[in-house]
Amino acid sequence: MKRVVVVYELPSNPTEFERHYRGVHIPLVKKMPNLVALEASISGSASAPHEWHTVAIMTFRNQAELDESLASPEGVAAVEDVSRFATGGCRIFTCEFESY
Repeated sequence: MKRVVVVYELPSNPTEFERHYRGVHIPLVKKMPNLVALEASISGSASAPHEWHTVAIMTFRNQAELDESLASPEGVAAVEDVSRFATGGCRIFTCEFESY
């Protein structure tokens, strides 16, 4: 399985980040074609670790389906939306996972 792991750094306004992430961004991502699963760990602003605020994992069957999803209008909209709420920046890792 191909997974995209997004680590969101601490935003300038955690409450606004969480409002936008839950209310706008997650619905956009869920519309992306070929998305098998979406998981997220959203830290409450009071308990957020110093290294990160939110971690999201998107799962796709393979690289071709990931590429197709990112190139779709829904994928483009989701990627463009990140700059609207991720004021602390983010790191993105694309990984091939194996099950044992």
